[in-house]
This record gives sequence, structure tokens and C-alpha cells, in this order.
Amino acid sequence: MALPIYDHLRDAPVAVIVPIRSFDGCKQRLAPVLSADERSRLVMAMAARVLDAARPMPTVVATADHDVVDWARARSVPALATGGESLDADATEAIDFLADHGVGAALIAHADLPRAQRLDHLVRSGTVVLVPDRAEDGTNVCLVPTDAGFRFAYGPGSFARHRAEAERLGLEVEIVVDDDLALDVDEPGHLAAASHLMPSVTAGI
Repeated sequence: MALPIYDHLRDAPVAVIVPIRSFDGCKQRLAPVLSADERSRLVMAMAARVLDAARPMPTVVATADHDVVDWARARSVPALATGGESLDADATEAIDFLADHGVGAALIAHADLPRAQRLDHLVRSGTVVLVPDRAEDGTNVCLVPTDAGFRFAYGPGSFARHRAEAERLGLEVEIVVDDDLALDVDEPGHLAAASHLMPSVTAGI
């Protein structure tokens, strides 16, 4: 079920999917240095940065969390209510929904990219585009045709698995190394990438 979907999503050549599991209890590996409330505010700030980077492309937030739905609505971004079983399942649900609405390609961007500047430079036609993390292990951003039947495999080692999946489907693969999009935040050592967001996070604003 979609809440709500803008008319301009239909038949768009590409749309952005930002999966967000929850703001509550998120980023547990940051617990030694940030409180639960600080972690929640940090994830909101990073997610807002990704939504800004997605403009002007039509964008949906994929989530099973009602608070995230309300947060997205407050930013005039439609939210797609997913089953929340896994990131793989949520991405697949969202892509199927976009395909049903005539969208040609989906660009899945993680919500924890504090240095995201733009995403439109990744758009290609009929091509899988993979943007790895700094270790070239995970997949921070992925562009896939909605009708390809792409099987997602997020988690450690996902970059190699997604590359292999594109090759299995016979799709052209382009690897884009983007210094800004490679920076995600999972561990205390990653917080330097979000230093520009930290004053408001620690101040509780």
C-alpha cells in the first residue's frame, strides 16, 4: 500500500527508493559514543541529506515503520509501506511497485550517506549501476531496470553479489566510485564523515 504516491511518479524514467527500517533503536554499533536519541537524530539528518540529493527525481521512502512514514510525509515525500522482512525484500517490493506504475528504472540509495550531494549523475538506460562503499564490500547505491527481475543480496559482500547478479541477468554493469556516496556511517570510526551533522545531533536540535 502506498501513502501517498504523487502523480508524477507514474511512467517516470527513473525513481529513487530510500529504504529506512526505523529511527528507533537504530545504529546499535554507535551506542558506545552516541545515545539512542542522538543516533535517531543522526539517522534522520543523514536520511534528509539523501532525500535532498535525490532531487529532482521522484522519490519514495520504503519502510514498515509508521514514524518513518510520518517523517517522510512531513518532507512531502511519499512512503511505500513494505513488509519490513529485510532490506532485500523491501527493495524488491518497492521496485515491483514502481514497475506497476510504469517507472523504467529504480535507484536504491541507503539512508546513511551523510556526504550525499547528488544522485542524478548515476542514471543510465538499461544498465545496472553499482556504487560501492569505501571498502568496496557493501552497495551504497544501486540502479537497476525495474523489469529485470534483479535479486538483491544486501549485507557484507553485497557489492560482489550484486555485480554477479547483474552479469547473471546479462545486463551491462557500470561501477561508479563516488567519494561522497562511498561514505556511510555504521561504526564510531565512520562518524568523521558526518562531522558537519554532529553539532545539531549532539545539541538535540
